[in-house]
Amino acid sequence: MSVFKGVGVALITPFDENGVNFDAFGKIIENLIENKADALCVCGTTGEPSTMTKEEKNATIDFAVKKVAGRVPVVAGCGCNNTAETVENAISAQALGADALLIVTPYYNKCTQGGLIAHYSAVANSVDIPVIVYNVPGRTGVNILPRTALKLSEVKNIVAIKEASGNIDQLQELMRLVEGKMDVYSGEDALTYVSMALGAKGVISVAANAAPQLMRNITESAFRGEWEKARAQQFKLLPFIKNLFCEVNPIPVKTAMNLLGFRAGVPRLPLTEMEEQNALKLRDSMRELGLID
Repeated sequence: MSVFKGVGVALITPFDENGVNFDAFGKIIENLIENKADALCVCGTTGEPSTMTKEEKNATIDFAVKKVAGRVPVVAGCGCNNTAETVENAISAQALGADALLIVTPYYNKCTQGGLIAHYSAVANSVDIPVIVYNVPGRTGVNILPRTALKLSEVKNIVAIKEASGNIDQLQELMRLVEGKMDVYSGEDALTYVSMALGAKGVISVAANAAPQLMRNITESAFRGEWEKARAQQFKLLPFIKNLFCEVNPIPVKTAMNLLGFRAGVPRLPLTEMEEQNALKLRDSMRELGLID
């Protein structure tokens, strides 16, 4: 059974001088549910968990679960670069009421494909809720190959993969091998249409923080088989998406959320505020979409 179909939002974590700004976080959550997000992913890459304390991460997951109150699935990011800590994080997230887990590949260590299978098996076997594995080699230095994903689909509780390799050939091979065995979600906003045309169940989206309805238009058109319409909607969003990734995520999306009035704050160091010339381009693309005046 799928964790969700459609648009899962890779939520930012708003910060202020006191830590996590839960008032702003609650308003963001309510806005996304009102705009029909299909799932909310907290403490994933976009949420800056590598800059957060364990207490902050647990508090953020706990807040999200209670705020959402079962209206959509809450997917908790729990991955880190060692297996023991990832297992501990997964157990904690399940205890806090998360509906599913998002587990990024163990970065920096650069393990083998066999190491990936052992890592994910240890995590999945430690919990009783669905696990989505997350492949983003551009950030982690580790790539889950399609045949490894096929082996992972046989592991208890592993139900899906968020694929963000950016490699269309790899995506096609992945879809061919795991069809009917695990769900695939696009991990890249710009490839939502392409991924769904190949059979993906949706996207785990950064852009949906600021443009949830526009991202949903793509997935809904795809589900209805209206491929020309879905393609046009993807093309419409591309300039905005390109500006969201002209600096490392989540720098631009936090800027976008501040422009929308959500008090997202600034990223934590070593990430910095968006360069002014890039922020102007982002603002212009948001105006073109009617997101801001």
